[in-house]
Amino acid sequence: MSAPVTTPADAVSADTAVIRALRRIRVPQTHRNRELALLIFAFVINGSAVALVQLGALGAIDWTFLVYCGGLTALVIALHILLRLRARDADPFVVPIATLLTGIGLAMIYRIDIARDRHGWDAFSTRQLAWAAIALVAAILVVMFLRNYRVLFRYTYIFGLVGIVLLILPVIPGLGTDANADVWVSLGFFSFQPGELAKIALGIFFAGYLVRTRESLTSTGSRFLGLTWPRARELGPLLVIWLVSLGIIVMQRDLGTGLLIFGMFVAMLYVATGKTSWVLIGVVLAAGGAWVASRFLPYVGNRFTIWLDAFNPDLMDGASYQLVNGIFGMANGGLLGTGLGQGRPYLTPVSESDYILPALGEELGLIGVFAILCLYMVFTSRGIRIGLAGQDDFGKLLATGLSFTIALQVFIMVGGVTRLIPLTGLTTPFLAAGGSSLVANWIIVALLLRISDAVRSRPRVVIG
Repeated sequence: MSAPVTTPADAVSADTAVIRALRRIRVPQTHRNRELALLIFAFVINGSAVALVQLGALGAIDWTFLVYCGGLTALVIALHILLRLRARDADPFVVPIATLLTGIGLAMIYRIDIARDRHGWDAFSTRQLAWAAIALVAAILVVMFLRNYRVLFRYTYIFGLVGIVLLILPVIPGLGTDANADVWVSLGFFSFQPGELAKIALGIFFAGYLVRTRESLTSTGSRFLGLTWPRARELGPLLVIWLVSLGIIVMQRDLGTGLLIFGMFVAMLYVATGKTSWVLIGVVLAAGGAWVASRFLPYVGNRFTIWLDAFNPDLMDGASYQLVNGIFGMANGGLLGTGLGQGRPYLTPVSESDYILPALGEELGLIGVFAILCLYMVFTSRGIRIGLAGQDDFGKLLATGLSFTIALQVFIMVGGVTRLIPLTGLTTPFLAAGGSSLVANWIIVALLLRISDAVRSRPRVVIG
């Protein structure tokens, strides 16, 4: 029997197959190795922060809490291993940044618990550890079972309904809790903030809806002042979301969530259409809605009064005490900070949640705050880059919208505690104490990982 004849074409085909196989082996390992190096750096920073807090506040190392933090480290490593197996081309910067922010926030929450002598389950840091574990498990499950993120596109309107239901839950009698803003739901054994999960559901809904209606929204309108303005009938979706946002402010007394949802929709609308006029209309509607709310809603009006006249002696001992105390704390930190465990951030009310950034500013200084804001900036830029690199409209809008939501939430909170804008009731992503926010933001991390992996490894599969 004669030997099979190998043609040049067969040789080229074999070489190409070998090259493809080598590329599948080498490139993902490069991404994951880079991620592992950044994770090790994040682990060192987080462990050092907790140790410095203990040395500064207690004068000794408590290994028990460090061991608990090691459990979170193990979960992050488990997520990293899963990415090596299931999403080898995922972005290598997203998980390390989220890990570092979560660890820094946990260290500061622990520091405030020490000052206020809170132990066990009464300590916010203990609960934050538990919620961080739940958040990481949720992210692992999303990466494991969401093989193709475009499956979410099929359930666009279901996610929209889920988002609306989540927003309505706090105003249902028997579920809502008595608080400054009706944003919490109590189930007896624990309470959560459904608005944090609603932003993910509504983000998926907005992405799917804009993909379906982009043609009508980008249709030619009238030219005025050098911009193409949409026709009156195309303003319907924007007006509906604006009214929903105002409804949240009125019914739940929650200025932050209303601004967050409306801002996310306007940003995704701009990405979908490319029309600057949509942004200008959105800014005008947001400013108009805020002005009307400040005039007719006492809760919002008080927020504006505190913002504009915070240092009024009549307010400093009452309504604006928290805001002014946070500003004084950051001023006390100066450029380099007092050092972890050596400041007095516990003097500011709820410094473990709403005012965690001023607490960090006091002990880490202006340089530390800038470093934290740079981490958020890199996180957002990576998410937007993931969206812009995608070849399908749904993934592009979803990644961009979720990333912008994180950036907008940071701006609203940082602007509030620094008196740039009126203070709202949102939490600083990853840093502040709050289980709902932590779980929602780690789910966003998992979605960005899945989208980035699909964009880099299977660009032809995800075209829609």
